[in-house]
Amino acid sequence: MRVDDGDAISYHALRPGTPVRSSDGVHVGTVRRVLDNAREHIFDGIVVETSDGRRFIDAPEVERIFERAVVLTIPASDVHRLSVDRSTPAERAMKALRRRLGRG
Repeated sequence: MRVDDGDAISYHALRPGTPVRSSDGVHVGTVRRVLDNAREHIFDGIVVETSDGRRFIDAPEVERIFERAVVLTIPASDVHRLSVDRSTPAERAMKALRRRLGRG
């Protein structure tokens, strides 16, 4: 069964919540954030919300970006081994503050 992922799009148009599939067709999570090197206009990767928490997917591990899905170059079994979300220090500080205040 073929899945209609829509047209290929730029990483600039990729939105949070977009489903992410592994190279073997398994739904592994959803896009949380798109990372880029804005100064050099280079796609750096995505942060994916998985059942095991957030994982950083490096740009070479992203095969294609479509309107309705992201397809990876790696199988589902490799996704849980990836590094955790690469939040900025400010984002980590805000997250810690929200935890201390009981808001997440």
